[in-house]
Amino acid sequence: MSSRSDVVVIGSGINGLVAAAELALSGRSVTIVERNQTLGGFIDSGERTVKGFTHDTFSSWHPLFVSGAAYEVLGDELAKRGLRYCNSEHVVTAGVGSNGAVSLAYRDASQTAAGFAEAQDKDAYLTMLGDLDGHAPAVFGALGSELDPRGVGALALTTLRSQRLSGVESLVREALTSGRSYLHSRFRGHETDQLWSPWLLHAGLTPDSATGGVMLPVMAATMHQFGLPVVEGGARHFIDAFQRLFDDTGVAVVTGSAVTEIVLDDGRAVGVRTAHEECLADIAVIAGVTPQALYTELLPACAVSAATTESARHYRYGRGAMQIHLALDRPVSWSDDRLDAVPLIHVSDGAASIAVACAEASAGLLPRRPTVVVGQQSLLDPSRAPEGKATLWIQLQEVPYAPVGDSAGEIDITNGWAGPARAAYADRVIDQIAQSAPGLVETIVARDIIAPSDLEAHNCNAVDGDPYAGSAEIDQNLRWRPATSNGRHRTCIDGLWHIGASTHPGPGLGGGSGHLSAQQIISRGTRRSLTRFFS
Repeated sequence: MSSRSDVVVIGSGINGLVAAAELALSGRSVTIVERNQTLGGFIDSGERTVKGFTHDTFSSWHPLFVSGAAYEVLGDELAKRGLRYCNSEHVVTAGVGSNGAVSLAYRDASQTAAGFAEAQDKDAYLTMLGDLDGHAPAVFGALGSELDPRGVGALALTTLRSQRLSGVESLVREALTSGRSYLHSRFRGHETDQLWSPWLLHAGLTPDSATGGVMLPVMAATMHQFGLPVVEGGARHFIDAFQRLFDDTGVAVVTGSAVTEIVLDDGRAVGVRTAHEECLADIAVIAGVTPQALYTELLPACAVSAATTESARHYRYGRGAMQIHLALDRPVSWSDDRLDAVPLIHVSDGAASIAVACAEASAGLLPRRPTVVVGQQSLLDPSRAPEGKATLWIQLQEVPYAPVGDSAGEIDITNGWAGPARAAYADRVIDQIAQSAPGLVETIVARDIIAPSDLEAHNCNAVDGDPYAGSAEIDQNLRWRPATSNGRHRTCIDGLWHIGASTHPGPGLGGGSGHLSAQQIISRGTRRSLTRFFS
């Protein structure tokens, strides 16, 4: 059995969805091939605990999407097809430490700074955001452009003209600085560390990773401007809106069918094969997979250079992650009642404790005191839970894929996540939250645990349970994500494009690589049409 379209997209994560939608709206015929039975990758929701409680299964928060270029193209089309967001216009995120100290961030940056104890930190915070505003063309240009030699050259020239040499040097210095060093050099108090250091984990970084000095103010500015929107009714409604768009534009969706091979003809990608069918592509194949899968599994060895294959084999993956979903008999009652209205809270003591937990996880140990991300989506969207009740979305980003021990020496790691460690570690995490939310344990109606091994089983790009599809250290970031790319999504194989979290601009729900690839394919087609017209 075979089919033919202009473009075939492998995988239906955020980047695959964006690429398919933009191409379809431009008039191209598109086929999506997805190994799972449903579209979405790490975007889903459902009643995972008990009936009436809707949990965002994996990802949840969409500031990167609503602030990105893909949303500019697709936002109105998706809204017409039912996509609605719930957001906070007041407090947006917070941190609470083991000593009970609480730091709050509001949509209003000045209100956030007003809560800092040190007078100089109030000014330094607004200066930080102002400096980012000055660097915005370079920073967001790098995050939203191809970083091949031509793209880097154009970006460097534009930045040099606008920022002068001193501005360029300042930006490069910050880009090479870790988040911890950046904060320590600018602030005296604990508030910015407690608020923003945990957010580095959401970019696949540690507090001591290079690029943190840029990513930290980027994240702060994004949340001040765009908040933390969640999809009304649950993340599955995001996928439903895309499905309606695909129905309306004729996109063919093939689910439950894993791609086993990219078909080449005279060195050009012309389609894909699954166990049961062949999907041919007249213009392009777009692969939302890891570098290892692309270059060592899907392409024939004779089509790929030894250097490219070797580079793909050495692509590294990061720490595993874990999710815990709770159905609660009532909303959480925090010791500091200001937290009762906060959509997302980090239970953390800041960079020092995060660094320890990252080191423990990297050594294969269950962290003694992990950084706990607590999402209270039902505050923003009451439809997530029955009246008077609540959901809790818990994420852990410092987890070993195959634990070899417990930092506290308390948990039995026999049989890894299939053994007693699964429930015992969830208990540790919930108890840690309960230190700042007395009575939490007694309100739990039901819980659901998603271990790193479950993430990998659901999404083959999450190798070793890494939801970000690869370490985001600087040698696997920006132009070098991945090193096989030469800074672009168009590969060395004619007609083949590489997208997804393993490619620039990296993980998250922005859809950046899908957008960049789709727009280039559209542009190349337009140029060819004009050439034929005038020839």
